[in-house]
Amino acid sequence: MKKTLSLSLMALLFIFGLAGCGAKSQEDVVASLDKKMEEMTGYKADAVMTLNTGEKPLQYNLEVWHKKPNFYRVNLKNAKKDQSQMILRNKEGVFVLTPALNKSFRFQSDWPENNSQVYLFESLAADILNDTDRGFKAKENSYVFHTKTNYQNKNLYQQEIILNKDLDPSSVRIMDKDAKELVKLEFKNVKFNAKFDKGAFDMETNMTGAQLELPAMSQAGEPKKEMEVLYPQYMGPGNIELTNEKEVMADGEKQVVLGYTDEKKKSFTLIERKNVAVETAAAKRERLTMPGGEPVDLGFTVGAMNDKSISWTYKGTDFFLASNSLDQEELMAIARSVSAQGSK
Repeated sequence: MKKTLSLSLMALLFIFGLAGCGAKSQEDVVASLDKKMEEMTGYKADAVMTLNTGEKPLQYNLEVWHKKPNFYRVNLKNAKKDQSQMILRNKEGVFVLTPALNKSFRFQSDWPENNSQVYLFESLAADILNDTDRGFKAKENSYVFHTKTNYQNKNLYQQEIILNKDLDPSSVRIMDKDAKELVKLEFKNVKFNAKFDKGAFDMETNMTGAQLELPAMSQAGEPKKEMEVLYPQYMGPGNIELTNEKEVMADGEKQVVLGYTDEKKKSFTLIERKNVAVETAAAKRERLTMPGGEPVDLGFTVGAMNDKSISWTYKGTDFFLASNSLDQEELMAIARSVSAQGSK
């Protein structure tokens, strides 16, 4: 009887020991994530990104492709599908494409290596692996990490990254210092070690393909819409105010020049001009090169930034923001505050 009891006890201990082996520690999960990053050849993923940085939430659908070592294709479309942009990186450089305007920016840039990108799995994995003070919680079907961030927008201060049991990305929540959610991204249809066609990361191929998906352009002869002048809701540090507003003609087109300054001579200029390519997208493609520039995430659009200026296009209007007295962080904050909610 005692022998039978002893055997039963040993069996129970063995079963519970096996169960205990199934619970991974934070160190085990991090080591497995590091190994996954080393072994993967790339991936395809779809995602939905919600921005809570303005008066109303903005939602974007994303299609993300990555092929090791450094080929990228990120296709961003708003929920209404009437505005889209694409970020490409191939052996020729980094491109930001705006198909509806037949327009592209080209950069000689290390993007995305210089900052984290919420929609890139390798950026999220790096944030987890590099943060030695990260928070960790194992749930029934997922692992939850709380980490510091490395985004261009310094208001994006902390984040919660959820991976499923296979260490595929599930969701990301990015918050400010007060834990207010500013960005939420939910992944779906993640496929690792995906295969790519020959022209998957080619600029011309992607521009042409994206334009074929666009709705028909406005018919010639239709009345042109008046450009709505937008004003920044954030005007930099101190007491910078709008001190000058004027309309000027450039190349036969009207543009609005807004001048902002304060008593300490800190200033910036914002120029707005209706993009004529909206009506002539089938014409010659506009290619702009910024050798010292970087793509910049403005939330509602992707712009082009160098040391002293930021350029972007939004809802058919070209914007150019420049300053000799403000740094890049201040320029980005001002640019992000110019949106549909920024009319006077």
